Amino acid sequence: MTNDSGSEPANVRWHKALEQDELPEGRVTAVTCGGTTVCMTHFDGQYAAIDNACPHQGGPLGEGSIENGLLRCPWHGWDFDPLTGQSPGDHDDCTLVYAVEEREDGIYVGFPADEPRERTVSDVMVETMTAWGVSQVWGIVGHSNLGLADAFREAASRDELAYYGVRHEGAAAFAASAYGKLTGEPAACFAIAGPGATNLLTGLWDANVDRAPVLALTGQVQTQVLGTGNFQEVDLEAAYGDVALFEQTVLPSSDHAELMTRSVKTAILEGGVSHLVFPDEVQTIPAKAAEAGSPQGRLTRRDISPPEESLRDAVDLLAAAERPLVIVGHGARFHMEGVVEFAERLDCPVVTTFKAKGQISDSHPLAGGVLGRSGTPVASHFMNESDLLVVFGASFSNHTGISEYKPIVHVDRDPMVLGKHHSVDVPVWGDVGVTVDTFSDRLDQKGTTAESQRGELAERWEIWRAEKETRRAQDPDRGINYATVFDAMSRLVPENAILPVDVGNNTYAFGRYFECVDQTVLMSGYLGSIGFAFPAALGAWAATQEADSPQADRPVVSVSSDGGFGQYMGELTTAVKYDMDLTHVLLTDDELGKISKEQRDGGWPVWQTDLVNPNFASFAENCGALGVRVESPSTLDAALEEAFSYDGPALVEIVTDSNPV
Repeated sequence: MTNDSGSEPANVRWHKALEQDELPEGRVTAVTCGGTTVCMTHFDGQYAAIDNACPHQGGPLGEGSIENGLLRCPWHGWDFDPLTGQSPGDHDDCTLVYAVEEREDGIYVGFPADEPRERTVSDVMVETMTAWGVSQVWGIVGHSNLGLADAFREAASRDELAYYGVRHEGAAAFAASAYGKLTGEPAACFAIAGPGATNLLTGLWDANVDRAPVLALTGQVQTQVLGTGNFQEVDLEAAYGDVALFEQTVLPSSDHAELMTRSVKTAILEGGVSHLVFPDEVQTIPAKAAEAGSPQGRLTRRDISPPEESLRDAVDLLAAAERPLVIVGHGARFHMEGVVEFAERLDCPVVTTFKAKGQISDSHPLAGGVLGRSGTPVASHFMNESDLLVVFGASFSNHTGISEYKPIVHVDRDPMVLGKHHSVDVPVWGDVGVTVDTFSDRLDQKGTTAESQRGELAERWEIWRAEKETRRAQDPDRGINYATVFDAMSRLVPENAILPVDVGNNTYAFGRYFECVDQTVLMSGYLGSIGFAFPAALGAWAATQEADSPQADRPVVSVSSDGGFGQYMGELTTAVKYDMDLTHVLLTDDELGKISKEQRDGGWPVWQTDLVNPNFASFAENCGALGVRVESPSTLDAALEEAFSYDGPALVEIVTDSNPV
């Protein structure tokens, strides 16, 4: 870069930009040298290197052309001398010109010595975020979030976070939501202004309704043009108003560390989405001396005990029950050891909501399987025969079908969930772990009248497993029936796998036929969004890479049908890019089978539910993953075993019919 006197500054860094004769006379091109992009020109037998950004509106001069002896900006036609960068006539918007040397081996450009990178507002906020334990970010880098992206890059270089670039922002939000459901801790998703930010919304609603902590970080247009209908301007605070528990636009004068602290704290304590909007120019405001925030002294313990009256009333019902039934929801997932010990004290069955499938092993002598539309006749039998329902961390979804007319003790840490849809006999507000331990202690003192139901449970499982064997023997309309698929998976999926599942007939069949050992199931519960499974597998895999996490090194096996996978199939390249060791089991029936069934059941003609699919196994191979296609039960086990043992992303496409029975 030349100074006012035209002399070359000291400490120049030289970078080779072009080979000799690479750029023809009269032409221009953009070249990146050591992180700086310049416009290289070849005019009148000389080479020049000009700042690539037009001073008018940043147009890329390297994509322009030389016309009538002048370098013309491709955006707005601004002209510059192709060798000096000067504007013709009286205009004074000249551009920077760098030193150039022609050497035997090519054309070199000289740049000033690097200056230390300046700490910014984005750095302060990312440092605060990582101090609060947010170490996973999913998103797409774009023009209105580059300052924040560079702060992520800096944090990643210090091994303080892992960043995953996805193909669609919806996948980023689903991955973050799944991570929150699995770990109870927040991950972040990241997007540009406008369409990037709006693409996050479906996954964020999934997190919102399932109470998963997620941090949404979106770019925005510059503050000086907010409200003027600028390119890609969307009123993001309005767009996110109902989905976010906490939301704020980051301003130049904001307390930046405190904003991030409030965002992460809200996501953790209230279980849901926090959203921060980053106007473009605010992201790079210098903040050399600003202190980052931390959770020190900002979080209280949350293992609260219920009110004494609630405990006393609940224990009275428990002591008097002869056939109690324990029902666990997703909210009890971190307290299952105490819940199982409590059930063993009563010798009573434990059934789960669909979202809580796998929280107790189906091989446990007190396990009763899943209750509700996606459940087993074992679970429904014991609910019907019970005289008390003891419900931990469930929200009484109509899909679960918990009987309202039974006596109910309901325990949850959120008082709004208690009696959410109808009255219950004893609503108990408290931490599930503390409450169930207190129940056990008091029953030890008070005694119970509960009869053992273990023998009856074994009988009901024997009946149901015989029925499943009969269904496996039925000939499907094509390919392999669901009962056979999930029998093979029950035998072959690693016992400690994480299992993200989708929606539709494949998921109903999974709930009914797959028997869990020590697996963790993830799903889009209250939102019930198609396409959840594979992006969720990406988020789950990220959790398994954290060395100090309970999820470390666990296998990940996701399940969907072709309808769901088709929505985010591009993310298979994301799995390949980051060498994610996971397996996706894809049940292909070439239609939206559940919708076809609903049309038939409702008396409607089946219409527009058919799908045109590629060979998904070949698609996986084209993406760089392992792809295996299964059309016969005889090759099913071998295909699953090959995929589970493969070191990297794998897809097993299984041709099925659309009948979930």
